[in-house]
Amino acid sequence: MSQSLKNVVVVGGSYVGVATAKELASILPPSHRVLLVEPHSHFHHLFAFPRFSILPSHEHKSFIPYTTTFSHSPLPSSHSIIQAAALSILPPSSPSPSLLLDRPYQNSTTLPYDYLIAATGTTLSPPGTIPHHTTKPPSITFLQSYQSSLSHSNSIIIIGGGAVGVQMACDLREIYPSKTVTLIHSRDQLMPLYHPALSTLVKSRFSELGVNLITGTRVILPSAGFPLTSVPRTKVNLQDGRTLTADFVITATGQTPNNSWLTAGLGEDVINPLNGFIKVHPTMQVEGHKNVFAVGDINDCGAHKAAKPGLVQAGVAARNIVSLINGGEAEEKLEVAPASIHLTLGLKKNVIFRNPDTAKGVTEPYINLKDDGREDMNMAEVWGRRGPKVTSESDYHL
Repeated sequence: MSQSLKNVVVVGGSYVGVATAKELASILPPSHRVLLVEPHSHFHHLFAFPRFSILPSHEHKSFIPYTTTFSHSPLPSSHSIIQAAALSILPPSSPSPSLLLDRPYQNSTTLPYDYLIAATGTTLSPPGTIPHHTTKPPSITFLQSYQSSLSHSNSIIIIGGGAVGVQMACDLREIYPSKTVTLIHSRDQLMPLYHPALSTLVKSRFSELGVNLITGTRVILPSAGFPLTSVPRTKVNLQDGRTLTADFVITATGQTPNNSWLTAGLGEDVINPLNGFIKVHPTMQVEGHKNVFAVGDINDCGAHKAAKPGLVQAGVAARNIVSLINGGEAEEKLEVAPASIHLTLGLKKNVIFRNPDTAKGVTEPYINLKDDGREDMNMAEVWGRRGPKVTSESDYHL
């Protein structure tokens, strides 16, 4: 039966890719199936990586089996997850639109599609993402090694005042209050995407915890980057002429769009040359390619790079695809909402922050400071939403 089904291929199985696949599986007609292409064997709960790269004993919980992804769809057996990486794409205008995989699926490395959604996101500096590993055991080992290096380091420098840098600085000072933690940020305002009130709040928290803060200057990054292990008295050169030393340096800056597989087939015209992100219409369709969509951090739709706005994009793309399948047009358009974030400020303290919605006349940000965080970041609840229900600690090792 599956051979007669038409393929809607989702490339990328992180937050937005999984959301897109689930939404499609719930609304596609029986003539179509979802094929989710993802190189990792398990879902990577990236939000937990900054915490679990510091705090031992929970790292295995951040890798969740994909086994229940389609469990609640009307026809679960129609849809599949393919553990593979996308290498290139033949466009919809070609005689056989298809995705080229790095390993065979059903005896072929060529995967035909009727519609394709790019959701490959971006790559962050470790530990924001796990380098090179696609299965659970070595990914766990990487986080454990990172934890060990941090535990043996008396002084730590964090480069970058975005979410990863801020969260790691707070956790480090709570977990290891005797260590010297310094965060360096190129601007005066931390978390620059957000209203300045968030920067003020974070700076106040840094003062409480004893995080040293240097702003308004950049680190001169070594060509090979800083090592991912502890190296006593590593030199950190700043553009203002200062030289600092630390036993461990965490790079928490930048994100690289995972777009090479797409440009390999569609060309560089689909990319905004200013930032490397995929140009899309408000319908989430890639410019110039009606049957190819891009959602989440990989696109240049104007929304901030985070899971929540990506989930909205997933719904827009899925519903537009169903409209096209039914002979209509892709008419639903994305409405970009103000940037928001749920940011941890230590093991228990956290804040939900949303920029003012100036289009609706709102001039002040929404700020909800909370003290209800948990050491393991509520992983049982996360597993309940994304994977097998946890009935014992051993389930986290699946």
